[in-house]
Amino acid sequence: MASPNKIYFMRIVLGIIGGVIAGIVIAPEFDQGTSVGIAFGIAVLLFAVSIGVSRAMSKGLPKEMQKKAGYDGIVPFIFMNIVFMVIVYTALHQDAILK
Repeated sequence: MASPNKIYFMRIVLGIIGGVIAGIVIAPEFDQGTSVGIAFGIAVLLFAVSIGVSRAMSKGLPKEMQKKAGYDGIVPFIFMNIVFMVIVYTALHQDAILK
């Protein structure tokens, strides 16, 4: 049995991981559509994993809290994903960005 706080922070960590992966995978040579598709695909995949993990973590909680745990923390997940993707991409490819 996990508290809703653990699920919330697990989503934040997965958002950071997804952002780092997307920042590393996306190359400056990719066009905008490909870059957005890769970033979106990674985010959707990790969020789907987080839904499964959160449902498993919330087994002992009341039914209402189990339903909420499925999507609790979606905003910080998205925010951390975007922020870390931009930070990692910029750190890795700043020579191509500054041209």
